Amino acid sequence: MENKSKNPSSSVVSELEGTLLNDPDPFSYFMLIAFEASGLIRFALLLLLWPLIRLLGLVGLEDLGLKLTVFVAVGGLREAEIESAARAVLPKFYMDDVNMEAWRVFSRCDRRVVVTMSPRVMVERFVKEHLGADEVIGSELGVTWFGFATGFVRDDVGSISARVKAMFEAERPTLGLGRANPIQSQSFLSLCEERIYSPLNEDTTNLKHDHPLIRPHPVIFHDGRLVKRPTPSTALLILLWIPLGILLAAIRIVIGLILPMSVIPHVSRLFGGGVVVKGKPPPPASTANTGVLFVCTHRTLMDPVVLSVVLGRRVPAVTYSISRLSEILSPIPTVRLTRTRHVDADMIKRELAKGDLVVCPEGTTCREPFLLRFSALFAELTDRIVPVAMNYRVGFFHATTARGWKALDPIFFFMNPRPVYEVTFLNQLPVEATCTAGKSPHDVANYVQRILGATLGFECTNFTRKDKYRVLAGNDGTVVYTSCVDQVKKIVCAFKPFIIN
Repeated sequence: MENKSKNPSSSVVSELEGTLLNDPDPFSYFMLIAFEASGLIRFALLLLLWPLIRLLGLVGLEDLGLKLTVFVAVGGLREAEIESAARAVLPKFYMDDVNMEAWRVFSRCDRRVVVTMSPRVMVERFVKEHLGADEVIGSELGVTWFGFATGFVRDDVGSISARVKAMFEAERPTLGLGRANPIQSQSFLSLCEERIYSPLNEDTTNLKHDHPLIRPHPVIFHDGRLVKRPTPSTALLILLWIPLGILLAAIRIVIGLILPMSVIPHVSRLFGGGVVVKGKPPPPASTANTGVLFVCTHRTLMDPVVLSVVLGRRVPAVTYSISRLSEILSPIPTVRLTRTRHVDADMIKRELAKGDLVVCPEGTTCREPFLLRFSALFAELTDRIVPVAMNYRVGFFHATTARGWKALDPIFFFMNPRPVYEVTFLNQLPVEATCTAGKSPHDVANYVQRILGATLGFECTNFTRKDKYRVLAGNDGTVVYTSCVDQVKKIVCAFKPFIIN
């Protein structure tokens, strides 16, 4: 390491792979693009070529191997599909791989530029919104007039070194962060006044602890089906598991449809499923009083079903945006909301007069340890409120989606080798904490959100369903119900992860 800069108005140029990210090889991120933007065949083809790509890197042809990776991963895809995956899927995996020591050095500088081996479109959103970068320098994908990626990178944008030099014009970047060996790093590091080579060593202690509590902006919303970053070994394991996972999912779904609720927990253990229950659930509703309103955190579409399994009875659930197929396959009754407040309020009151009811006031799922803002409608309708903290663990596939077809959510959940749900029953709210005692509905909703967040160790936010869908899908999450023909078309599109463009 050369002399360190402490000038708060300094500029920094940092390599992404191997510096701001721990992994110097971007191959797994191209695997994500191949799976999420195209399908299983392209995913498998790219994995099949990995030994050749690896060999090219070992013999000094790393640039050729990267071009081959780009061509197979994105050639023929719509540019919009690539951008969508880069916006909704990649940031979570990038964040998990961030080198915090390098980022703290990077974040000290006033002007921050990131250099990447990947196409700029893949990393730009993440490094600007989460790492605080001002500019990104990477390869540019060739795109046809019809919006399809050619798979080739454009040569007319110039070398990395020339683009860094042009960006800073007559000045020199104050600080350069990068690896010592790769040619790309050397090409721009030679332009910097001072250099720090990755991995950072003990000489950077005074830099990395200047702001020990500062962290990158967290990823709250993310999409995609894969839980783990598909490194070659993980990707191979996923491909080998999928046929068995589909069979296992079919068996688990049939069990849920034909067996009594009280029997399902015992049988599910035979097929790898598990439910962890904490707290004591209330007894069933009686003729002496109205039903209990179970207010749950919303992790997957399975939340009300799992709650019914734990209670040993089929408790109806309030729904809004689930598909018709999900309603048909649901082992519990569903009550579809209209999003018209007085109509929904009357509907919920009628259901509570019949017995217990489940509601998820977040309105949509959130995978990360955050709770979205709770709708206050439930607090106006009853004082018999039982908060239930729901959480789950899966190994391979996420059971939620914003960009795909939601009817496949339970199938992907059951395709996991050992899906586990954690259900924690809290005490029923005391009357003095409800609207009956004069509390406002918003105060009650916020209170329930806080105690559920504290139980799970989650952070409470003010984000809503619309915020999630604007980030992940570019819309407000409004559901428009279509004809049977359109539903069939959606089914075909839903299996896009298993076909190739």
